[in-house]
Amino acid sequence: MQLRGRWTEALEAAHRACQEISRSKLSSAARSAFYCVAELHRLRGDFEDSETAYRQASQFGKTQQPGLALLLVRKGQIESAMAIIRNLLQTVKSPSARAIVLDIAVEVYLASSDVAGARTSADELAKLAKLINAPVLYAIASRATGAVLIAEHQPAAAQEMLRRSLTFWREIDAPYEAARVRMLLGNACRAQGDQMTAELEFDAARAAFQQLGAKADLAHLDGLGQTPRRTPESPLTAREIEVLTLVATGKTNRAIAKKLFISEKTVARHLSNIFLKLDLSSRAAATAYAYENKLVKASST
Repeated sequence: MQLRGRWTEALEAAHRACQEISRSKLSSAARSAFYCVAELHRLRGDFEDSETAYRQASQFGKTQQPGLALLLVRKGQIESAMAIIRNLLQTVKSPSARAIVLDIAVEVYLASSDVAGARTSADELAKLAKLINAPVLYAIASRATGAVLIAEHQPAAAQEMLRRSLTFWREIDAPYEAARVRMLLGNACRAQGDQMTAELEFDAARAAFQQLGAKADLAHLDGLGQTPRRTPESPLTAREIEVLTLVATGKTNRAIAKKLFISEKTVARHLSNIFLKLDLSSRAAATAYAYENKLVKASST
């Protein structure tokens, strides 16, 4: 039900499982049930409920919770997410379980602007997909590699990988996974200057997220809709350009944090990186840079 986008039904079923299993001594089943609840709440953007369920899963002995790292990323706690991922990469050896960790590791590394780390995880994931030879893993690995290629300023190669992934998710009717890929495709198209196709991909992803009730993904997509992706000449990461563009429109650190679903501390860290990379000393200078490089239009304010 989760894969097919029937999240409300899936959550109800998972809650029933938690109630029934927790009365028994099947701790392994209980931790899986609570982890499922946590994942569904995270997908819906209900972060407090998600964190509670992750903690309940932990009480039943579930220590491997890669989804918790994604929750922390959405809350702007990048360093904590990185700590979880590093630990899981050291301890999880089973190929199928490790594939899940590697997929999430790519997203966490990219959120922390560690493109090299993301590339290492994506490459290992691609090798595992070939070893296990499962279509779903090929789709996951292609999506991960596509995301890394965008960060490496190779949007054409990224599109090829992402369209392979999208084909699979559409064939098995997995709307959320397809929407995630279409959001990345929008980024790749825009990086190539194809704004019209980018908007079509963003619109398709937005419609799916709205239907699913994926609040955090919608907020992230709305931020992308106003922010051009980095060009090959730009020293800034995609997230830094998002922050810079919002600064140029006059938003405070608090407003930026709320819009991008990150913490104010993370916004401040991005600003520090921006000032350092561009040799700027103030928000006013950063704003001037954004307009000079056409990251925002005069009408954006």
